[in-house]
Amino acid sequence: MKRLRRLRNNETIRSLIRETHLTTNDLIYPLFIKDGYKIKEEIPSMPEIFRLSIDMAIDEIKTLRNLGINAFLLFGVPNKKDLKCINIVNKALEEIKSEIKDAYLITDVCLCSYTEDGHCGITKDGIILNDESVELLSEISLSYAQSGADMIAPSDMMDGRVKKIRKTLDKNNFSDIPIMSYSAKFASSFYGPFRDAANSAPKFGDRKTYQLDIANKNEALREIALDIEEGADIVMIKPALSFLDIVEATKRTFNIPVAVYNVSGEYSMVKAAAQKGWIDEKEVVLETLTSMKRAGADIIITYHAKDVAKWLSYQ
Repeated sequence: MKRLRRLRNNETIRSLIRETHLTTNDLIYPLFIKDGYKIKEEIPSMPEIFRLSIDMAIDEIKTLRNLGINAFLLFGVPNKKDLKCINIVNKALEEIKSEIKDAYLITDVCLCSYTEDGHCGITKDGIILNDESVELLSEISLSYAQSGADMIAPSDMMDGRVKKIRKTLDKNNFSDIPIMSYSAKFASSFYGPFRDAANSAPKFGDRKTYQLDIANKNEALREIALDIEEGADIVMIKPALSFLDIVEATKRTFNIPVAVYNVSGEYSMVKAAAQKGWIDEKEVVLETLTSMKRAGADIIITYHAKDVAKWLSYQ
C-alpha cells in the first residue's frame, strides 16, 4: 500500500519536501505618498495602512528594509485634483533616494488620483481618450525615471502605452529602466478601499471600457502577449486571488516574470475577519500568498508585506 502520509508525519519532513516557498524577496510593499510633513493618516477601510508624507515614508521604508522588504510601489495622493500635482511622486523619489540610495522604488503610472473625474486617462465628453492619454503617461514615466525611479509600472490599461513608454525611455537614455505592466487588470469589485486611500473613484460611469471583463481569460492572455511584444519586462495580474487561473496560464504560456497585486479589498477582508476573531490572520495570509506563488507568481505586491516579514523572521 502506498502511504503518502509518511511524508506528512512532522514539520521537519514537511519542510524538507515543501514545493513552494514564500520569502521577503518575493514581496513589494505599496506606499501612499501625500504632500506635507509629519503626516500619518490611517485609511479607515484599510487597517494599519497609512497615507504618509515623504518624511514619514522614509521612516517607513527604513523600518521595512530592516525586516527584509527592499522594493516599494509609490502612489501619489494629492491634496487637490490637478495633473500638475503628479510631481508629488517626483519629490518623493528624489528625497527617498537622497536618504536611502539603494531603496528600490517603483512608480505606479496612472491619472486616476489626479483627474477631477477619477478616470485613468484624459476624458472628453464622457469618453476616455486613449492616444492622448498614452502621450501624457509616457511623459510622466520619463519624469519619474529622471527623478530616480528604478522601475515604471503603468496601470492605466490604455492600448499601446507600454510601447510608447518603452520608446520614450529608450530615446532619453533610460533603456535600463524596466517596465512592470499591469497587463491583465480586471474591472474588479475588490478595489474599493484603494479608491478611498487614493481618492480615485470615478465620478461618472465605470472603468469597464478599458479594464478587463472579469469573465475573460483568453482576452487577458492576449493583453499580456501584446504587452510583452511592446516591451514589458514583467507582467502583472490584478487582482490576485480571483484570477489565479490567469496567473497559472500566464506562467505556463510566457517565459517572463509574473507579478500579482494582492489588492486592497483582499487585504481588508482578511483584516476585518481577523478583527472579528473569525480567522487566524497569520495562517490565512501565509496561505493566500503561498497560493499566489504556487500558481506561478514571482512577485507579490501586498499590503500584508510588513506583517509577513515579521512572521517569516520568527519561523
